[in-house]
Amino acid sequence: MEKVALGSVAPDFELKDQNDELVKLSDFIGKKNIVLYFYPKDETPGCTKEACGFRDQYEDFTAIGAEVIGVSADSVESHKNFALNRKLPFVLLSDPDNKVRKSYGVKGSLLGLLPGRETFVIDKEGIVRHRFSSQFQIDNHIGEALEVLKGLDG
Repeated sequence: MEKVALGSVAPDFELKDQNDELVKLSDFIGKKNIVLYFYPKDETPGCTKEACGFRDQYEDFTAIGAEVIGVSADSVESHKNFALNRKLPFVLLSDPDNKVRKSYGVKGSLLGLLPGRETFVIDKEGIVRHRFSSQFQIDNHIGEALEVLKGLDG
């Protein structure tokens, strides 16, 4: 499992969202910067805190031309319930076999017991501009992504 390097092209993917619609990374290329965040599991304390943090600052992301996309191995139905329960305005993608997680080189943490928590900032051209990995510094995923995006051109 290779890590996606800064400055490299982000691997494209096609996954179903919480509304059972297919979403491709390439749908956003040329249009928006993307915050792609991988998280362990819907409705767990850390993941709920992270999702609600992205929710609470979602307007800040959209105001600077970015889209937030969350990815975990949870089912479409689980994502639908999580988005409804937490009033999440952004896309949650179901990666049941962790193919996309693996293609981005997101490793597990805590002796591999938990899927890793990692955030990528991808610019409009599809280039990875930032990568942040921390299971427990949850607020930093949101803050660092915003700072990096503010430094990108429109």
